[in-house]
Amino acid sequence: MRFVRYNGNQLGLLTDDGIVDLTDRLGLTSADPLIEYMSGEHNAEKFVDSDPDHSIDKVTLESPVRRPGKVIAAPLNYEAHIEEAIADKDITTDEWFSIKDKGYFLKAPSSVIGPSENIVIPFEDRRIDHEVELGFVMGEETKDADNETAWENIFGYTVLLDISVRGDQDRSNRKSYDTFTVVGPAIVTPDEIDDPQNLDLSLAVNDKARQEANTNDMVYTCADVVQYASIGATLQTGDIITTGTPEGVGPLVDGDSIEAEIESVGSLNVNVEERDVSFEDVNVQKHGQTN
Repeated sequence: MRFVRYNGNQLGLLTDDGIVDLTDRLGLTSADPLIEYMSGEHNAEKFVDSDPDHSIDKVTLESPVRRPGKVIAAPLNYEAHIEEAIADKDITTDEWFSIKDKGYFLKAPSSVIGPSENIVIPFEDRRIDHEVELGFVMGEETKDADNETAWENIFGYTVLLDISVRGDQDRSNRKSYDTFTVVGPAIVTPDEIDDPQNLDLSLAVNDKARQEANTNDMVYTCADVVQYASIGATLQTGDIITTGTPEGVGPLVDGDSIEAEIESVGSLNVNVEERDVSFEDVNVQKHGQTN
């Protein structure tokens, strides 16, 4: 099944013919209907063959999870991107490190948007890069998971863009600006995917290919990331986990158009706009200072 959230707060099934509304059929009432669905005794399978209520081109697609409790991200998880990052100090100022060495990092839940919104570049004088990633949503509360439990507790997979300001600030800072986590268009349940560790993924900017890889190039699998993350923190229903990006990351500028696609998962298109703000002109004062 393919779950979408649309028109503000409606949950639906995406089919070949359109969108089947689930909110009314299942009596969903919360502000985050996908989390409500996963947390209750709901079953959408019986509606898979229902006549669609909407055409997909007539709705506004939102992030499938409105506001996850956590967005957990794996750093430098593709071999070729590791080499790329070591060679380009604009990408990372550290030597190579793995999840095992330094762990995951967190992105602000407020950075999450859906494919109908624009990415907003916050500073005109900083390099801001695109990163396409396979993301997934946790379906059950998970703590100290073994590898098998980790796979079983993944509710579904999605396309995710991790947008990044380059520089020497902490990752959670420069990757947490508003609009910097694009998720969608759907959450695809595991039965729709033969092997999440063997999926082609790609990203193009203005129709020019930049990133092309396969998820079998990951250093740590989806289950590895869940297993590691659940040691330190309880993973909750609706938490989003993202698995790192392959080589080919590059800068974005005002007016760019991005198309990202993951085999069997879906594709999304988003545009880029820029605020007229300079990072160097931002004046953050220390305690006790006055103008």
